Amino acid sequence: QVQLVESGGGVVQSGESLRLSCRARGIITSVFNANTPEWYRQVPGKQREFIARISSPRNSDTEYGDAVKGRFTISRDNSRKTVYLQMNNLKPEDTAVYYCVNVLAPGSRGEGIPVTVSS
Repeated sequence: QVQLVESGGGVVQSGESLRLSCRARGIITSVFNANTPEWYRQVPGKQREFIARISSPRNSDTEYGDAVKGRFTISRDNSRKTVYLQMNNLKPEDTAVYYCVNVLAPGSRGEGIPVTVSS
């Protein structure tokens, strides 16, 4: 069964850290490796905001949205078929639902991981 397992969200205070993860189940490693996973976030009533992207394992180039550069880090563990988002120095404006995209296949999206940062 093809499945995306998401974890790591929660409620934290400003300045703290969280690590989000999205693990692919039911797909072979070569399929996972061919994908370019991304993280987005969305606040109700606002447009979706790009957070980070990581390319295929061959070079694992990364790209970040301006709002999170220097604070967030995207990574992938191909043996575990998992994508991570390490979020440091969290701010109240980081409060949103975070989505991992393109992990199972191009265009796929998780159900979302809620993150709340209190001041």
